Amino acid sequence: MLAIARRNAILELLREQQSLNVTQLAASLGVATETIRRDFKELEAAGQLIRTHGGAYITDGVLNDINVSDRSVIRKQEKREIAKKCAQLIQTGDSIFLDASTTDWCIAQELLEKHITVLTNSLKVADILSVSSSVKLILAGGNYAPRTMSFYGEQTVADLNRYYVDKAFLSCRTVHMEFGATDSNEGEALARRTMLRRSHSTYLAVDHSKLDGISFLTLCPLEELTGIICDQPLSPVWQNHLKSIGVASF
Repeated sequence: MLAIARRNAILELLREQQSLNVTQLAASLGVATETIRRDFKELEAAGQLIRTHGGAYITDGVLNDINVSDRSVIRKQEKREIAKKCAQLIQTGDSIFLDASTTDWCIAQELLEKHITVLTNSLKVADILSVSSSVKLILAGGNYAPRTMSFYGEQTVADLNRYYVDKAFLSCRTVHMEFGATDSNEGEALARRTMLRRSHSTYLAVDHSKLDGISFLTLCPLEELTGIICDQPLSPVWQNHLKSIGVASF
């Protein structure tokens, strides 16, 4: 197969699956893994995909929902910066909600020494915090989704509806000035919407790549948020918009 035909095949598969694994793709196409890595490098340089350790993904399409194993290695440093900012907003004695996003995994790692209560529907967040002797941990159960390592559905919502928290830290797929916070996973969006109604303060924790995009599901208008926490300073346009609607930026 010629390189151009192989790369077109890779892009077609990415449009169908959103993410690809180097080893599996090499076996499927009958070429060496190094060939696939070179293809990924060329396609990334052309702005057609984003490489990860061992694979690649695309963010195009409002329905695109990237597997958690891929999301966990994307923009790790940015997520750490966000997590540090979030931790500064959490005080001793606070009750907080952490969702099942990989950003909230990083937040959880910053909280191991804090004397707080954490409510979550994320198995990974619960696993991170399970070693802490100071965190009171509450895990909302329900149907388990291996793709997101989280619980979802009616039982999860019923569990979450038993509690109110001081602060909720939510993530989402994309954020837009006009259309607000939007998402691509129905189960996760439902859990997040539930906690939007059951927290005193709600913070959206997103890296800068999620700004100005739109996804399939509405999570909330920006006016419903207390603040947006980003890895880098927001543009003056974004800052002015948030100020005009009474939403803080961090």
